[in-house]
Amino acid sequence: MVRVQNLTRADALSAVRNPLAFIAERWTPTSRTVQRAALAALVMAVVIVVTGGAVRLTGSGLGCPTWPKCTDDSLTATSAMGLHGAIEFGNRMLTYVLCAAVGWAIIAARSQKPWRRSLTRLGWAQFWIVMSNAILGGIVVLVGLNPYTVAAHFLLSTALITVAAFMWQRTREGDAAARPLVGKSVQQLVWFLVAAAVLLIAVGTVVTGAGPHAGDSSKVDRIHVSWENVAKLHAVLAWIVVTLTFALWFVLKAVDAPQGPLRRTRDLFLILLSQGVIGYVQYFTSLPEALVALHMLGSCLVWIGVLRVLLALRERPEIVADLPGPATQSALTRA
Repeated sequence: MVRVQNLTRADALSAVRNPLAFIAERWTPTSRTVQRAALAALVMAVVIVVTGGAVRLTGSGLGCPTWPKCTDDSLTATSAMGLHGAIEFGNRMLTYVLCAAVGWAIIAARSQKPWRRSLTRLGWAQFWIVMSNAILGGIVVLVGLNPYTVAAHFLLSTALITVAAFMWQRTREGDAAARPLVGKSVQQLVWFLVAAAVLLIAVGTVVTGAGPHAGDSSKVDRIHVSWENVAKLHAVLAWIVVTLTFALWFVLKAVDAPQGPLRRTRDLFLILLSQGVIGYVQYFTSLPEALVALHMLGSCLVWIGVLRVLLALRERPEIVADLPGPATQSALTRA
């Protein structure tokens, strides 16, 4: 039988004052648990982007016409608001699921032994990005889905994905100084790839802001540029990213680089090809909603793929999978 120790008044005060430290003193997650927590936060960051896109593509962006309440008189959506209200309010509720995933990642990172402050900071960075984006999402509603605020909302979500991807990678590494696996010229080529991918995503938000899917059935202002011209610029940037990726794979093969960077570059190339097919099909079929949603998911996967290539260019000693057993820990404590 497991004996449960009653909390003293001092324990209760400690839990209130610093709940993370209180949990960390009583729970030690395995490295696998920390990795899964970080991955869950990354997955939810992608999910919230896709569901946010679904809100826009179904014309539900103003399903809840105000913020932080759904209406002036109700915190939640009502039956009178129909499907649009349910979709918009449901997406707002998913923010709490995202917060839970990020919170789990923070708690797991803080409780890991030995404590890795860098992981905890990455978790808290995600939390503050989520809070900032929640406020920005409210502003998007209050200004009637202004396309520039919608673009900023997506870019901030991309920043969240970036931090989450970094944290996921760092959970599988140690804290020693990074050792480069490739030469400086290859690293520079990858940074060109990263810059091109950033431009690709940024121009993609302009395509969205100028395109026909405004996010609501009512009249919503669009970015006043030619949608087709911006889409063509977006396609050119996509081909630049594809070309740089192929060139990187060729260079990595030529310099006999480790398999890690090669595999991740190959994976990115395949994602880009799939994303390109979706992009051209949606362009020539007048942007059907389902393909636009799939393209948004592809955008997230492309960016994660680019980050994984960047992070594969160096290595750190891996952390030990699990802590020593109880007997070994007692011996270490006595020593």
